Amino acid sequence: MNAREFVAAQWTRATGAGVDPHEYRRVTDGLADVADWAPSFLHTGYAYLERAERAGSSVSAGEHLLMAARWFHLATLAHDAEAQRAAVAADRALGRAFSVLEPGARRVSGEGFTGWLRGPSDAPGTVVIVPGLDSAKEEFLDLASALLARGLAVFAMDGPGQGVLTATTALRPDYEQVVGRVVDGLGVERVGLVGLSLGGYFAARAAALEPRVAAVATVSGPYRLDWGELPPPVREIMARRAGGADAARDFAHHVDLAALAPRIAAPLLVVDGGQDVIPGVTNGEALAGLAPHGDYLSVPHGDHLLGNARADWLPRLVDHVTRALTGGSAAAGCR
Repeated sequence: MNAREFVAAQWTRATGAGVDPHEYRRVTDGLADVADWAPSFLHTGYAYLERAERAGSSVSAGEHLLMAARWFHLATLAHDAEAQRAAVAADRALGRAFSVLEPGARRVSGEGFTGWLRGPSDAPGTVVIVPGLDSAKEEFLDLASALLARGLAVFAMDGPGQGVLTATTALRPDYEQVVGRVVDGLGVERVGLVGLSLGGYFAARAAALEPRVAAVATVSGPYRLDWGELPPPVREIMARRAGGADAARDFAHHVDLAALAPRIAAPLLVVDGGQDVIPGVTNGEALAGLAPHGDYLSVPHGDHLLGNARADWLPRLVDHVTRALTGGSAAAGCR
């Protein structure tokens, strides 16, 4: 894939993550090679750190830090030697932003996970945002904001092989073990899960096997993977995150929700984009059909992660999770 193709492929993902589309074009228009991606995005992130230092108010500084975290995270998508440095920079920028904007936000870490718990201490429910193959807690800030606006607490996490933990851990299929430790670490009785991309598999699997999951939603999550049909770039990323090609092949073999879907007792919403067609990936309609309380939303013009169609699914998803956790209308959790 050349630079122009790579830039186009990441367009809706980047803008969906919250970066300004005009700035994205300015940063990427001059890229001659995919190898230029990470240095350019790191440079942009550092420019936001400088803006934060010069800001005239703490709010402006915090907003610049949040934007720096986004750019640093997006720098990791080229999967080159700069990726781990970018992941660490994203993690630090996010922490600095919360220290300014939300002093009550709390870092919670445990075996195989780390993240930030935000929202009121007496929230009627807590939602865990589960990232995917090469996403991280810094990517879905708008989703977290929508959940927080409905009065819920939100824990955005990195799990094994994800985000800032990429260098020290590897992807694992039994994500219900991780979710169980997250629930213990948060000190709550139950959680809702929102899983994005491969995180959709993680969330659905955890909902089937961890009884403290009371609500679940997936976005562009796979129902099944076929290693032999996956595009080479996807297999390469999975090999990096899983600890080698053999481990990645074994991991992909486990991604099959046929037996687990009927065990998901929690209300489930499955969101797919009609333009999300990746060879070797079976999308989530079958998952919704097999789950006892499954609901399916397909957005015909949506791509992977539906960054080009957020209004068509984001309000419905956060309302679904809110209703399931609060036992009432989506507005019940608002304060």
